[in-house]
Amino acid sequence: MSGWFSGWRGALAMVVMLAVGGTVGASLAQLGPPEPDAETAAPLASPGPVQKVVPADKSVIEYSYAPLMKRVAPAVVNIYTTKMVQAGGNRIFDDPFFRQFFGDRFSDEPQEKKKQQNSLGSGVIVRANGVVVTNHHVIDGADEIFVVLSDRREFKAKILADDARLDLAVLKVEAAGLPFLPLRNSDTIEVGDVAFAIGNPFGIGQTVTQGIVSAVGRASRSSAGDFEFFIQTDAAINPGNSGGALVGLDGKLFGINTSIFSPTGSYAGIGFAIPANMVDRIVDASDKGGKVLRPWFGATGQEITSDLAESLGLDRPGGVLVNAVYPGGPADKAGLQVGDVVTELEGRRVDDPASMISLLATHSVGGKVKITVLRDRKKMTLAVPLISAPEVPKRDETMLPKGHLFAGAKVANVSPALADELQLDIMDKGVIVLAIERGSSAHRSGLRPGDYIVSINNKPVRSVAELNASWTGYRGVMEVKIKRQDQIVTGTFRQ
Repeated sequence: MSGWFSGWRGALAMVVMLAVGGTVGASLAQLGPPEPDAETAAPLASPGPVQKVVPADKSVIEYSYAPLMKRVAPAVVNIYTTKMVQAGGNRIFDDPFFRQFFGDRFSDEPQEKKKQQNSLGSGVIVRANGVVVTNHHVIDGADEIFVVLSDRREFKAKILADDARLDLAVLKVEAAGLPFLPLRNSDTIEVGDVAFAIGNPFGIGQTVTQGIVSAVGRASRSSAGDFEFFIQTDAAINPGNSGGALVGLDGKLFGINTSIFSPTGSYAGIGFAIPANMVDRIVDASDKGGKVLRPWFGATGQEITSDLAESLGLDRPGGVLVNAVYPGGPADKAGLQVGDVVTELEGRRVDDPASMISLLATHSVGGKVKITVLRDRKKMTLAVPLISAPEVPKRDETMLPKGHLFAGAKVANVSPALADELQLDIMDKGVIVLAIERGSSAHRSGLRPGDYIVSINNKPVRSVAELNASWTGYRGVMEVKIKRQDQIVTGTFRQ
């Protein structure tokens, strides 16, 4: 352990010396004799002994991040949540062997009881009036949320905005004059920048770890959200750090620590933070009612492989090959065509579809973004309007009633807004099954969430209204076609 600690101290000393090398060099030069000019100096017969001096003041050799941490750490808070969950009960009453002898006489017996579950995480104050940002998964399903400041004051918090797809949430506590962290423009963060992770790992209390930015624009297989465009760092992040701060040397928020990649569940040198520009989006949404309006691109594409890059005349793999454009959507209005290759968005490189979606998500609805496109091996710039996905047709969510063949199924009309929300193909239309009640007619029929009801007796079903109309008053055998994972399944049912 001592050898490891000594090595670590040596490595840290090297990092510090490199980070402030200019200042250290100047100070040491002032302590020793000036070096002769290389062009005019006469050659020396022997180098002579190296002069050793005692530092005149400890400030010459003592460097520390302590002043920075004293300034930024109070803006990082602990978050505790409570919720009532079902505790496992005695399931013997559901056993078929038991029910064979006793029937349903015990069916009304309480099978489960509730218990209180507590969890913890971290958060960051981003405004002096008590606005706190954390991860969605830290407060998901909580009945009560408490924020504990570094000075041990405790406040009950309310949710201003919560977005599972971003894995971010905005909380508000009734306090004023709080320390807060300004947000850094995360587009300016580079690999090699010094970074500090501040949070409450394992609930032991506020902890600071230091590392560097290992990568930007990184996808994470352990992410709780959908937009995977993270800052990767080797600063130690552990359970309980979720929602905490990743901070730079300028004292500004790089991002919100959200996940790690580890075979054991604990720190393995790979941690991820949601960039500050994405954080800014949900904080802005909290000022406008809490709903995050995302720009909708209105086109889909595929990643470009080495073989595909060669066939398209590209010098390297990268970008998105457009394979579908929604008629009348923003990409269509900008002039994007099937076969185009999107290489940049607002000057930032587009590597694949995921990076394009995440880059777009950092922008607010309104205005336009410029994309760089290759068409027939010629570069051009298009301006894509930033609009949210339209709810046309209206989703008309409906729980099919008793007596319907698919009673117990919740269905809805597919619109661009619903397709974006559920991450469906943007070209999909029709009626989709959102949920199935267990034990219902829909469940017994074999219907599944995600199925599309295509037709009944060869009559197309284009809306929930048409689905209900096709069933009303009908008696006899019905042939129903279902689209399931791009395959058509046909079933015959009797009403």
